[in-house]
Amino acid sequence: MAEVRPKKTQPVPLDGTDLAILAALAEDGRMTNAAIASRAGVAESTCAYRVRALRESGVVTGIRAHLSAEALGRPLHAIIKVRLGSHSRELVHHLYDRLTTLPGVLTVFHVGGDDDFLLHAAVAGPEALRDLILEHITVHPMVRQTETQLVFEVRDGRGLLP
Repeated sequence: MAEVRPKKTQPVPLDGTDLAILAALAEDGRMTNAAIASRAGVAESTCAYRVRALRESGVVTGIRAHLSAEALGRPLHAIIKVRLGSHSRELVHHLYDRLTTLPGVLTVFHVGGDDDFLLHAAVAGPEALRDLILEHITVHPMVRQTETQLVFEVRDGRGLLP
């Protein structure tokens, strides 16, 4: 798999119209251009131009569907802490790429501190969690230790908009 690094962008100055467009997209990414324009109080052509500019500047990086892990048979959420035994840049990036492809892994954070990676995973049950850890994570030669925390509930935060 090709290595993909997030594009580094500079903060983009946003005005009230941009913020209104972003709020509408964050609420419902399927909202029509006409509905977004109406909410932002601008013409549809202006809205289409602004949305395109927000994408091109890297402010909007994509629109995704939020899937229910429970409805898909993966009700058990866990945070898996991963500590490495060695830290060569190339091998760390290779492991990072590998962790993002594991079944049930929702998000991978490369972090500083005692741990090197935090994984948010959703699995079918305790056996699937054990298999994920033992068959896909601890078998990697760079992994020195893992620690697993069960997640009782997940709520979205306020987000990035003021």
